[in-house]
Amino acid sequence: MVFSGTPFLFFYLPIVLAVYYLTPLRFRNGVLLVFNLIFYGWGEPVYLWIMLLTISINHGAGVLIDRYRTRGKPILIVAVVLNLGLLFFFKYWNMAVGILPMLPNLDVALPIGISFYTFQAMSYTIDVYRNDTPVQRSPAAFATFVTLFPQLIAGPIVRYKDLADQIDRREHTSAIFAAGVQSFVVGLCKKVLLGNNLGLLWEFYRDLPKGELTTAGAWLGIVAFTLQIYFDFSGYSDMAVGLGRMLGFEFLPNFNYPYIAKSATEFWRRWHMSLGTWFRDYVYVPLGGNQVGKIRLCMNLLLTWGLTGLWHGASWNFLLWGLYFGLLLIAEKLFLGKVLKAAPPVLAHLYTLFAVAISWVLFAVEDISAMLRYLTALFVSEHWSVPQDGYMLRSYAIMLMLAIVAATPLGAGLQRRLPETLRQPVTAVLMLAGLALSTVYIVDAAYNPFLYFRF
Repeated sequence: MVFSGTPFLFFYLPIVLAVYYLTPLRFRNGVLLVFNLIFYGWGEPVYLWIMLLTISINHGAGVLIDRYRTRGKPILIVAVVLNLGLLFFFKYWNMAVGILPMLPNLDVALPIGISFYTFQAMSYTIDVYRNDTPVQRSPAAFATFVTLFPQLIAGPIVRYKDLADQIDRREHTSAIFAAGVQSFVVGLCKKVLLGNNLGLLWEFYRDLPKGELTTAGAWLGIVAFTLQIYFDFSGYSDMAVGLGRMLGFEFLPNFNYPYIAKSATEFWRRWHMSLGTWFRDYVYVPLGGNQVGKIRLCMNLLLTWGLTGLWHGASWNFLLWGLYFGLLLIAEKLFLGKVLKAAPPVLAHLYTLFAVAISWVLFAVEDISAMLRYLTALFVSEHWSVPQDGYMLRSYAIMLMLAIVAATPLGAGLQRRLPETLRQPVTAVLMLAGLALSTVYIVDAAYNPFLYFRF
């Protein structure tokens, strides 16, 4: 079940909200837990046991660590090994078989959202060990946190310490609910009206037969994907934040206009922030972070970003994508960062956009030979352009311009400049129009993917 599908919008969500708000406060977590499990089981009921096992491992480990503080480290190690073992088997076993043919080929299917809920549950156990969060003794309350449907399938990665107070006591007001609806509709429009349409342009150029991809077409395609993946995932995150508010939860933001960044380092402070801070706090800093010598610093960055790449998928292209960013961040740490700070802002911005666009080729094209062909076409091709490229550019020009503007703070800035008396009615009209257009598109269109579901 996806947020931009008719079953969710017109069946599941209205029923959840009606039952939730008709239920007395003390029973709402229980009701929410049931609906969370229905949401996940809707698509893959056979894999519910994996999520429930993950919940049991981490809840039990948290209670034991809190009870036996002096012997907490072995408990933590066992919990982390079990978490990573489940993640490895269900996500990376098939890749391991390709590397080590002596392993049995089990053709393991990937459970939806396993990377997100594993990291979320595991971070709780680590934080309890570090005394960074209180232990949750109620299995049902902890299960409600891990299975919380707004962010269960594709994030953001919500840490228990950020929601600990909200699990048992959260505020429900009409203002918070209205803010949630607005955030949800904005995310729905970003994903459905912009992300989906730009995805069609990207897939057209990605799937062109060998020899037909021109330099202009290759750049048009990767610009489309650069915008598609932003609107797809930031739109999903906005919807998750909005749904959380409708239920009284406040999630931390996951995106902060990453395409206005002036370095790869800044880009990763603005893109998928929950994942970036997770790897920083649980991998990079424990390795020593930047409080080490230059050689060790480089190794820390490469390891952290190699793991970040592999987190996205059991494929060599994701590892290359992670290492690519690791090398960029090493260069910026050692010397390039100073150059970028001294350079005119427009040049630093262009460098970042170029570097990020190249990275998306590594990310989006899993077949290595096809990836190399696409990268080559960006710079060398038998034809720079063909009439087809002009036609596609004209067809998508308005969509591309709208997307570029929407990827910046310009729209939000214009809204803030409206007089107070106009802001609310204008916003209400825009939300209703966006919801109506998105609904029409969802009902009519067959193309409605969610890129991050596979992670």
